[in-house]
Parts: sequence; C-alpha cells; structure tokens
Amino acid sequence: MTTIRKPVSVGIIGWPVSHSRSPLIHNYWIAKYGLSGNYSRLPIDPADNFETKIRDLVDRDFQGANVTIPHKEAAFAVSDELDSMAQKLGAVNLLSFEAGKIIGRNTDGYGFMAHLEAAASRYFNSDFKRKTVCLLGAGGATRAILAALADHGFELIHLCNRTRARAEEIAHLGAPSQVKIFDWEHRDLALEDAGLLINTTSLGMAGGLALDICLKGLSDDAIVYDIIYTPLETDLLKQAKARELLALDGLGMLLHQAVPSFEVWFGVRPDVTSDLYDLLVADLVGV
Repeated sequence: MTTIRKPVSVGIIGWPVSHSRSPLIHNYWIAKYGLSGNYSRLPIDPADNFETKIRDLVDRDFQGANVTIPHKEAAFAVSDELDSMAQKLGAVNLLSFEAGKIIGRNTDGYGFMAHLEAAASRYFNSDFKRKTVCLLGAGGATRAILAALADHGFELIHLCNRTRARAEEIAHLGAPSQVKIFDWEHRDLALEDAGLLINTTSLGMAGGLALDICLKGLSDDAIVYDIIYTPLETDLLKQAKARELLALDGLGMLLHQAVPSFEVWFGVRPDVTSDLYDLLVADLVGV
C-alpha cells in the first residue's frame, strides 16, 4: 500500500520578517525537487508569548520553522532538545517538530563555513588556517562564526568590536590561545597581515552608518567576507575588489545555512546553485 506524505508546512519566524528572502529560497527548492509543501513568513511580535505561538504551529501540523531576530534565544528556551552548536551559542535558528518534541538547532556557523569553503576551496589547506583571521563585531552572527572558526581549527582570531566588553563576553567561544581582542580604534592593527577579514557588524548596510576601515594591512592573497547583502556590494567589498582580493557577500551564507533546514524538513539535501543565487540577486535589485 502506497503511503501518501502530507504537504510540509514550514516558515520563517521573526519580527519584522517581511524582508526575509528565505521563502524564495525554500519554495524554489520545493518546486525544483517536485515536493509538496510551502514555506511562509511567520511574524511573531516580541510582546506575544513565544512558546504559545510555537505550540500553536505544532498544533497546526507545521513541521518546523527557521528563526531570525529577535527570537533566537526564545527559540532556544522552548526547545525540548538541542544540538551541540545551539547549546554552545544559546541560540536557535532552526526548529523541527518531531513526535511532539521541539528540536532546536543552529546552522548559522555552518552556513558561513560551507559558503567560505565552496567559494574559496583553493585557499583551504593547513597554511590558510594558520593565517590570522580578523573578525569584526560581537552580535549573534559573530558568535556563530567565531565558534565555527574555532571548531575548524583557525589558529588566531583577532576579535574587534565597537564595545570591547561585548567582545570579551563571546571570546570564550574559542580557546584562549585562538582569540585576541582588539579595541575598535585599533581595528587597522587587528587586520595586519590577516588572510581573512569578516565583517559581521551592520556597518555598511544600506541606510546605515559606514564601516570606516583601511584594508592596506591585509595580506595580498586575503579573503574579505561581508555578511551584509543589502547592498550586495558594500564599500568594504569594493575596497577588496580594488585590491584584487577575493570578495564574498552575505547571500552565500544565507543560502548555505538554509540547506540543513530543508534537509531536516523534506529529507532532501538541496544544491546551492548559481541559478538560485541569481534569482536572489534579481529579487534584491528589484526592491
């Protein structure tokens, strides 16, 4: 007897969430692989009871949801089970509802590292991991990326944030020998001879404050990664390209962090392709 699988209902939880491109990504994959399901935006006001809203999704036969700001810590709190990265970060960006349980995972660091490895595979060797990494920021994305870099064996990470105390709060995500904190006014020194510069701050985002930094000190074969994707080419990436450095935008991280979510819910591991990347770029340009 053939078992008919019911359509999969999933979505993205946040506040606001109208700007999210996750529905475009997941619904593209649903169509591409001929699956039955839908991925929608699920706004939850921070003033509402988060757990009640999540239990409501379970009762409505949702299979799970992605979680974005400001709810990642609340998602951590309501999870019955957590993967090791979610436990380490105290934050969840992927929920799945399995046999009445809420399972919480964190794929942010995975998305960053998967994109970095895919885009810069020729760089990845033991020598690359011995080069200094300069990491700007101390927010939620910084935490995930710092933990991923530490877990992947990068030997020296210069952590630099506008507020030193916040950088000190997250430095434990790497070993003491791995992480060195720099004050913001010394950020140019933090990237001296670095082989990888990562901006996880909001500086440089469309409509926001500029990121004031000089890339002169970077090594000649450095990679510059800006997790911002509005605009797609930030001033930081323009500087990198002017020096003929490899410049990576934040769309890649967004795409790759979606892969394990889709696999958990649909049982299919999707491919991140140039066609999907181009579809996202066209959507961004059309805004």
